[in-house]
Amino acid sequence: MKVAVIGAGGWGTAVALLLVENGHDVSLWGHDPANLERMRRDGENARYLKDVPLPSELSLTPDCEEAVHGARVVVSAIPTRWLRQTLEPFKPFVPARVPIVSLTKGIDAESLQRPTQIIRSVLPGRALAIMSGPSHAEEVARRIPSSVVIGAASRDVARRMQRLFTTERFRVYANTDPLGVELGGALKNVIAIAAGVCDGLGFGDNTKSALITRGLVEMVRLATKLGAKKQTFAGLAGMGDLITTSFSSHGRNRRVGEQIGKGDSLERILRKSQQVAEGVGTTQAVMSLARKLRVDMPIAREVHDMLFDGKDAQEALQSLMTRSSKTESW
Repeated sequence: MKVAVIGAGGWGTAVALLLVENGHDVSLWGHDPANLERMRRDGENARYLKDVPLPSELSLTPDCEEAVHGARVVVSAIPTRWLRQTLEPFKPFVPARVPIVSLTKGIDAESLQRPTQIIRSVLPGRALAIMSGPSHAEEVARRIPSSVVIGAASRDVARRMQRLFTTERFRVYANTDPLGVELGGALKNVIAIAAGVCDGLGFGDNTKSALITRGLVEMVRLATKLGAKKQTFAGLAGMGDLITTSFSSHGRNRRVGEQIGKGDSLERILRKSQQVAEGVGTTQAVMSLARKLRVDMPIAREVHDMLFDGKDAQEALQSLMTRSSKTESW
């Protein structure tokens, strides 16, 4: 089966490798022809996945029509902020019958749309699924055992996509709460920034564990208000992804928070980074949604104030620790 992967970053490349391993004919589209040429020449995606060999069977192309021609599944691995403009040129070439799997974990800061809402507006009428969970590209590409979840409104679509991606080292669960799966992947990035701030301030495991536990509560509050199922957040797309992103050295959002905790500015951090930290834009979107829906999200609010208002990290953590006493709730 031919599968087209749109987005030759770290995660798009790692998923393309999975699909090749499963015996599929895979076309990987990237926006930068020069980088694709380097990948062909060097046999690796050195910019995003250094020292991971690319199989000769993997097709690399900057041409939209060539990438999706004959594809029976399209996989979208484009960061939220560039998703709409990247997908627009594909409109004439993606047949209505072809399902689309989104790998993007974010919420657009301006429109407050989730990735699948953007995809649906550009490519309407297609069956959609979301794959999310604790899955750093660096580990998946090296065949380190990992598990994720595929969410789709149709159980049949979820099962078919589950079979498409499952390998001996990559276990995929099916889920019929696509909204919860998508929101879990997006919201955890905000809490991961807060976890990184704890690291930057030199705090210990107690602090970070308490923070991500209460952060999960905030994720559930907003997600259920938006219509997601609470139980989804006890699984891979919620708790699983949050734990990995908050503790791992690979986590871009955690690293942003760590630098904030050490006193660096967001502008400087983003200028130095080659990769996208989805949690930055998502933090803006989350606070807009929280205000609109009247959802109390104190951790997310402090993250927002540190990132965009220059609030001191010590002061932000102190604000959380000195809030009025409450009964623990889920």
